[in-house]
Amino acid sequence: MTSSLHSDFPGVRLVDALDLAAVPQGTVARLMVQLTHDGMGQSIRVPVLVARGERPGPVFGITAALHGNEINGIPVIHRLFEWLDPRALRGTLVAVVVANVMGFERRARKLAGFDLNHLFPGQHDGNAPQVYAHRLIDRIVRHFDYLVDLHTASTGRVNSLYVRADLDNPDALRMATLQRPQIILDDPPSDHTLRGHADELGIPAITVEIGNPQRFQPEMIKRSLVGLRAVIAEAGMVPRRKVALGAVPVVCSSSRWMFTHVGGLLEVLPGCTDRVSEGELVARVTNIFGDPVCAYHAPHDGIVIGKSVDPVGETGARILHLGVVGPNQLDEDEGSEA
Repeated sequence: MTSSLHSDFPGVRLVDALDLAAVPQGTVARLMVQLTHDGMGQSIRVPVLVARGERPGPVFGITAALHGNEINGIPVIHRLFEWLDPRALRGTLVAVVVANVMGFERRARKLAGFDLNHLFPGQHDGNAPQVYAHRLIDRIVRHFDYLVDLHTASTGRVNSLYVRADLDNPDALRMATLQRPQIILDDPPSDHTLRGHADELGIPAITVEIGNPQRFQPEMIKRSLVGLRAVIAEAGMVPRRKVALGAVPVVCSSSRWMFTHVGGLLEVLPGCTDRVSEGELVARVTNIFGDPVCAYHAPHDGIVIGKSVDPVGETGARILHLGVVGPNQLDEDEGSEA
């Protein structure tokens, strides 16, 4: 790991790749990891925080803002590192504060027109976003033993606080349970997502969806931080402690998005985490003159995981993300220690 000081951020070092052994034990390092270059030849760097404990243990990875406008995860990382004492830590905690730097700077979901979370593991000799994805894995993520990927809803939509996890994976199930969201969605990892590639590398991973895009939501940030501390404690990296539990998460065995088949002004009626019954009116579309055009009803009983809040809906616009509540629900006392 070659390094130099970053002139804009005192105490921050520029590095070409993560070298955890180069971080002194019992300290926190602030790094800018160089991934690619722009058209002027200037390096594109991702900010990374590394806390290396004084005792051996796992490498726990956290990523935020993989979609550049999904930023609730950033203060979760900041507050986690403010709380953390690296001298009492077992193992190493690595947090990529902004994974999609170019999208973040543009307040945009994508990187150069591509959804970065559909490009992993990337290509070392591909186009610019593919190379970026490849180097993010090769220079940072491959070092992880666990991964929590922090997201939010996309533009024009809102989310509950929910976790995507493969509940057939015992490690992912435990991580999801301890995170204590409002909803847990049983969702085996998809090809080309960061979570999916982590799974291919043998890294237990979950995705935490923390509310809404391009804003900080203090209550969701606080809840996500409490859950993340519990997950890290379960990995044996910090002492366990009793915490006040929120409501038991609702476990969904599957989910589906509803879409419009006509365009117009869209009104979605239920809120996030509302339960709906099969046949219940959930949305309506009117034309630009205010005439009713179409009504949409729930195709089955379920719980609203997320929904559209953009009233301008073309044909094929998203309406709401409807979860199917599964038969196996969590017990009240599960995840009671952190």
